[in-house]
Amino acid sequence: MWPKWALLTDLYQLTMVGGYVLDGKQEQWANFDYFFRRIPDDGGYCVLAGLADLIDYIRKLRFSTEDLSYLAGLKIFDREVLKYFENFKFTGDLWALPEGTVVFPHEPLIRVTAPLPEAQLIESTLLNIMNFQTLIATKAARLLWVANGNPVIDFGLRRAHGPDGALMASRAAYIGGVEGTSNVLAGRYYGIPVRGTHAHSWVESFPQELDAFRAYAKVYPDACLLLVDTYDTLSSGVPHAIQVAKELREQGHKLWGIRLDSGDLAYLSKEARRMLDEAGFPDAAIVASSDLDEWIVESLKRQGACVDIWGVGTRLVTSFSCPALGGVYKLTALDDGKGRMAPKIKRSDNPEKITNPGLKKLVRMYDQKGRMRGDVLFLDEEPVEKIGSFRAHHPMFPHVFKTYPRRFEKKALLMPVFQRGTLVYETPSIHSIRDHTLQSLNGLDPAYKRFRNPHTYHVSLSTTLFKTKQRLLRQTAKTEMAASQP
Repeated sequence: MWPKWALLTDLYQLTMVGGYVLDGKQEQWANFDYFFRRIPDDGGYCVLAGLADLIDYIRKLRFSTEDLSYLAGLKIFDREVLKYFENFKFTGDLWALPEGTVVFPHEPLIRVTAPLPEAQLIESTLLNIMNFQTLIATKAARLLWVANGNPVIDFGLRRAHGPDGALMASRAAYIGGVEGTSNVLAGRYYGIPVRGTHAHSWVESFPQELDAFRAYAKVYPDACLLLVDTYDTLSSGVPHAIQVAKELREQGHKLWGIRLDSGDLAYLSKEARRMLDEAGFPDAAIVASSDLDEWIVESLKRQGACVDIWGVGTRLVTSFSCPALGGVYKLTALDDGKGRMAPKIKRSDNPEKITNPGLKKLVRMYDQKGRMRGDVLFLDEEPVEKIGSFRAHHPMFPHVFKTYPRRFEKKALLMPVFQRGTLVYETPSIHSIRDHTLQSLNGLDPAYKRFRNPHTYHVSLSTTLFKTKQRLLRQTAKTEMAASQP
């Protein structure tokens, strides 16, 4: 889908690649981890999304003749660097968690091990794709949680951040659990079910509301969903919808439902439900829209709103309450020239920004009921399968740890996607990814899903990794101290 995205990157990625090439680092391998530090909206989890589009990007990543001409025109790249761009192809390894997996801060969600220039070049686009889609999938999952069994539909195309943003948002929202989208191109391209009704303009284009409803029912007798708030919802819209429902019944069809798009949705939905039921149409669905988000849906549910389906637009596809996921891409290991990937660490006065070094694997712990009980990072060479009961450490504080019993099931989550540049992973259908999301969320205790003060899910380090991290921190501190001496 994204064949012309070679230049969708920050200039400093290209200048660093040029520097690596001219400095003789083309064959030096490095490892970068993609992870995020904080959960949007102070939530308890995220839902990973975007991997299929990232695979597509990496697989097709080439610099066109026009791209190379533009770069040459910048007058900052040596001829050898331009030649490197001309021949570029990703030849490294990439491991990732499956899309739809519930994830948490400081976990390596994607691990890229490749020649340093290659690993560097894909950073910006990787972050663009994964941060946005993970953000929207998480928002959708939160909506699905509070809807508590009611379907949620993506209505956000017209307010999305451009055409590409609209497509990615619809895809991510479906992965997060919404049932369908109004975005027809997303339906065609991704296979997402498409949903929709009519606008107020349809009603206004007829002499009377009843004429508009009858005309729509005539054209779509088996998919008739009527927008009832153009003029007066309870005095006009719902009564006219009921009248059309009776006419449809006489013709052997039935009214699918009504949509409310303004006003007091709790009151209007309850009154509309009463009117429909009394008229003999208890199966007619009530769809609600109008700038909804998870907090509004939660409030309406508490008020007893009689809504069967939630149409959520702007606040879903733009993640209105939290506009960005702070995902980062950090160097964690580097070829030392002796055939070994030496662990690297980023030190900071802010403990949250200190990285976890080395090539790592992510292991999820499950109890006997299949509930997720915590995640543990191990160095890649650690034989996790042979470990019985073990201690897992807080990423920074040696006195904070927890012990996992032998009886807990251990599941390594990272899987190979590219090996030496060859795609070895078969991307599942978007419907399978959505199913995986729902299964992942079912394995997460409700305490982590609540909106206010959710329980903190533990992401810990193995003893070996913890000691490696502390050793590197001591070494960097000594190096900085020595460098500061006169």
